[in-house]
Amino acid sequence: MSISASEPDESVSAGELTARYDNFVVDLLGSIAYGELSAFERLATDASHSPSLSDRAVLGKMAVSEFGHYEAMCARLQEMGMDPELAMSPYKRMVDAFHERTRPADWHESLMKAYVVEAITEEFYAAIAEHLDEPTRAVIAAVRTSDEQNDLLTKLLKNMLAQDPRLSSRLALWGRRLVGEALTQVQRIGAKHSFLVGLRPDGTQEAAAAEVSKILSTLTRNHSKRMSQLGLTA
Repeated sequence: MSISASEPDESVSAGELTARYDNFVVDLLGSIAYGELSAFERLATDASHSPSLSDRAVLGKMAVSEFGHYEAMCARLQEMGMDPELAMSPYKRMVDAFHERTRPADWHESLMKAYVVEAITEEFYAAIAEHLDEPTRAVIAAVRTSDEQNDLLTKLLKNMLAQDPRLSSRLALWGRRLVGEALTQVQRIGAKHSFLVGLRPDGTQEAAAAEVSKILSTLTRNHSKRMSQLGLTA
């Protein structure tokens, strides 16, 4: 069942629970908004280094989608009476550092980063959104790469690996590094949000640890499946 500010607990006043919930949602939307803005900038830059115009169009289209996601997050924050820039600012250093640590060396690594990181990020926020109110859940659900774009990206990677089998070991290693960094990033963001503990008047650190474990396990399993689709080991 979704948690909303309209479900007070006997031990916590309705006003306190409402404020706690709203702060969590603003914090969450701010982190998503800055992540989407950063993804737009990164994909747009990576697209300019593509070996062909058709390849450039794939990442270019993904970049446009990411900017649309950013605008949707900002619109939701404004509906809540919040300044999007203020909501995003606590995450700037964390997200920028992540992209600096995972800077691709070439076009091949850029594609793999898009394939791995976008999927993990989207699944992470979708898992959290299950606990939120319907309007917020809906806007977060819209922050996903389309099936068409996913199929194009997968096809590009498969073709690339088929044309140069020597890439397999390097990209498998790069994929493992990316998933490690991405899961660490999830833990950092999750720690800042306390993994929904703040939304429940009876929330505990034990409940937070269980939530962390559940989300990370799901993300890891899904990543392994995606790598298998490429014929690579996770």
